[in-house]
Amino acid sequence: MASPSEMSQPTLHPHGDSVATAKEEDGFLGFVAYAKLTLFSDEDESVDSGYQDDSARPSWSWIVSRILKTCVSYPSGVTTAILLSDLFQAWCEQRKYLTSKKKLEWMIPLKRRRRRTRLPNTVTIDSIYEKNFLSSNSCLEAVVFDSFLLPGTKIYMLSLGDLWSSSTIDLYLHRRYYKLVELDNGILRKGREILLTGCCFRPTKEGSGHHRLLPTEYLVILLDEDEDEDAMLLGAQFCTDSFSTISPDAVKDGSVFSFYARIEAIGSLEVQGGSLQKRQITLIDNDGIKMKFLLWGEQVLLANLFSVGSMLALDTPFIANAPDSGGMGEDICLEYGSATQLYIVPFVEHEEQIHLTSTQMRCHGSNSSCILGQSQNLKASQVTLPLNSQGSIDFSNYPFRAYVNDLTDKMTSVSLYGVVTNMTRDRDAAYAVFSITIEDTTGAVVVKLHFVGSWSLGRLGHGHTVYVTGLNCALNRKKRLEVSWFERDSGSAFVNLSCLPALLNSSCLYRLSYLSDMSRQMNATNICCVSLNLVELHHVRAVLSHSICCHPVIEIDDAVQCSLCLIRCDSELIRCFHLEVTVTDESSSVFAWATGQTACELLQISPDEFFELPEDEQAMYLYTLEKERFMVAIVNSSRTQDRNPKSCIKRNFPGWEITRCQKCRQRSITVSLFRSSASASSFGLCVGWSIRLCRQHLSGPSSSLRARHRLGPQTPHRGDAARR
Repeated sequence: MASPSEMSQPTLHPHGDSVATAKEEDGFLGFVAYAKLTLFSDEDESVDSGYQDDSARPSWSWIVSRILKTCVSYPSGVTTAILLSDLFQAWCEQRKYLTSKKKLEWMIPLKRRRRRTRLPNTVTIDSIYEKNFLSSNSCLEAVVFDSFLLPGTKIYMLSLGDLWSSSTIDLYLHRRYYKLVELDNGILRKGREILLTGCCFRPTKEGSGHHRLLPTEYLVILLDEDEDEDAMLLGAQFCTDSFSTISPDAVKDGSVFSFYARIEAIGSLEVQGGSLQKRQITLIDNDGIKMKFLLWGEQVLLANLFSVGSMLALDTPFIANAPDSGGMGEDICLEYGSATQLYIVPFVEHEEQIHLTSTQMRCHGSNSSCILGQSQNLKASQVTLPLNSQGSIDFSNYPFRAYVNDLTDKMTSVSLYGVVTNMTRDRDAAYAVFSITIEDTTGAVVVKLHFVGSWSLGRLGHGHTVYVTGLNCALNRKKRLEVSWFERDSGSAFVNLSCLPALLNSSCLYRLSYLSDMSRQMNATNICCVSLNLVELHHVRAVLSHSICCHPVIEIDDAVQCSLCLIRCDSELIRCFHLEVTVTDESSSVFAWATGQTACELLQISPDEFFELPEDEQAMYLYTLEKERFMVAIVNSSRTQDRNPKSCIKRNFPGWEITRCQKCRQRSITVSLFRSSASASSFGLCVGWSIRLCRQHLSGPSSSLRARHRLGPQTPHRGDAARR
């Protein structure tokens, strides 16, 4: 693998992420910038100092992912206070060691010695005390403070701490590890780093006692090849045997083996026989020979402690017949036996310095602004990012937003925010692979989506705004950049903001627009408050859609096939509306279309109920919808015009799609005003006001209360007034 100095250093442009950006056209991106400025402004000042420590502040993608996670958890809507509170609490939890009250001086060299990837399920000791709970699949990256015997017993205890906590905790050591502390120079002594999983937390009850962890079999000892003692242990015990030395005769004779191999792959969790769990780890030794290391039942928890690229040392593994060769031509495999002990040399992250150039902000639309004040000079700074085991730069902690024109070879864990402009299924792929084109203000890129099974993203169409994390960039054989996304990869996520349920109820995440503004914001999700014009009966049709992706189906040779997935879907059909309607506001009118649940919400009736009505009653029902007011999300879908003559929907339908809608809540308020006079002191004059308020209009584009006032002074009959 090339050293960091030998690798190219791409120059990236953080176009609009400066905290000096005055205004962001996209309301969601504007809130991201606002949250970053509000919560982390002090930390952001270090960017211009020349060297940026990515661990000192959250990355742009972390903030976006956390906001969207909260929105998914609260589909009824979120507020600015909820989002800022959740961001602050989550970041404090993740970076708690920054505010730790005490640090042991001898632990500081451990932190600086190696920079390795933190395991996904890692928890801190402080968080265990706070929550008074520890999940069995959680990981502890701990350091041994001390090992001792409980007074009057032969039970060994380990006192543990970690690099992020101010507290320590005691662990009952499992008996299979006793020999590692009983010796004078036992490896489990002060300063040794270990990984634990499968632990159970035993809290104390009201008063006396100590919080402790119950014994666990799943403990892995960390070794460092740069330490003389660890290097001698690896050379003496694990470098004599290789996978080629295993023979059936040696196994029958009870020979004991110790292996040292690199973790090449960690398979997904499998369930056999209805309940038995299995997980496969693929190992490769120094001779290039592969071997499967199988975990069964509760042993699958051990996989939480492994990472691809790390070196695994197995002492006395159980050698068994392979249940399935898996195409490798192997007759045997390794298993975690009762005498097996595991050591690991973690994959060391090398680092690459990425040069950043902040230039004058390019204009977007009519409301353009400049970053970095009025200075036209270039400011250079650097961000240090880690390299993974394949030598690709890991952008998961990149502090700025990445754009399409920033993508280059050997990039991983990249996040993109943009608009979908094209979607196709790869016919030649053996499994579900889709190609979608994502476009932002700097260009467009084709992303290949690799699904574990079938399509799993729900409704997605042209013009929809999406946020994708976990993208990998590499050059293919033709030296062309290929961007891929794998659903099974850790950290991969795909969110369709245009169809997000919480969007319309979260006024902090959008800016209300007029319909006339949409011509300037073609590549965006526009939120507008509109009224329905007269809905024509011939613009309401029933179509069959694929329930998995919500796309219409086509008929081919007496069979029904999804127009997107290109598979037969006779048993996965749903009946839904395809609606074309004119919507209006104070500025303009737009002819748009909607389908699925959105069309049902606009028509306020289900397809089955509507089409059971006689045709004249259908027309009368549609007439009653005139002037109904809705808050809608509208996208430009002009490239979605269907070219298949066998499609269930007609060709060249409107170029604007309503992706989400919500009926404006209306309230009638009657205000009674009483005036007294000398001639009519016994009764008041009642004046009725009927005010229909649209709740979502309170923060409209004109910043004024949009309401329909109908003034109807009702002079009561004198006799009625007297009775009152």
